[in-house]
Amino acid sequence: MIFKKVIDLSIPVNNQTPVYPGDPKPDIYSIAEHDKDGYQVTQLNIGTHTGTHLDAPFHFQKEGASVDELKLTKLMAPGHMIHVTGKEPGEAITLEDVSYAIESIVPGTIALFHTGWSKHLGTETYFNFPYLSSEVVHSLLEKGITTFFTDTFSVDPPGATSFPAHEAITSKNGIIGECFSNFDQIDFENPLIIAIPIKLQGLDASPVRAIAVEVESFTLK
Repeated sequence: MIFKKVIDLSIPVNNQTPVYPGDPKPDIYSIAEHDKDGYQVTQLNIGTHTGTHLDAPFHFQKEGASVDELKLTKLMAPGHMIHVTGKEPGEAITLEDVSYAIESIVPGTIALFHTGWSKHLGTETYFNFPYLSSEVVHSLLEKGITTFFTDTFSVDPPGATSFPAHEAITSKNGIIGECFSNFDQIDFENPLIIAIPIKLQGLDASPVRAIAVEVESFTLK
């Protein structure tokens, strides 16, 4: 196959990367430097939900799969774009908003919720994002969708004290991806989405470098 286009869907990780309220802030610093030591080594202290990341079922299910146990085929699959860019801060994404898109979605597809919220990265508005209603989550689960990626901080409401979307998805051994970006740059049909986590044994989540790929198939002769 030929990769015609590759879109980076991840946000940068540095000491200014915003984190969900209550999560540990990144603390990244050099412990060896070229000018002093002749080589570079960096200490990286971040939470598992830093930057563009995946939530494993273990995040909400005590007996759920941890991030190192995820089936990678669920994270290397066609993406189905769901455009919901007209939502207001803190507003629910409803079944009416997405019905046009989920009628044709097929099992094994990665649902991509494009709210456009990544444009607010670095502002207070980034923390007041649209979220998925329970009806949307359950409708997609019923259609065999178990991988949900969004360009917001969470699939649940800002400042939530309960997490129905997380609970519903992870109870079906599903995977949640949050803080994605550049969904607006996917201007081609049937993108191949690849989002592979670090193999963090027994943990609840992992940062990822996620991409969307436009693939052109060819036949070997």
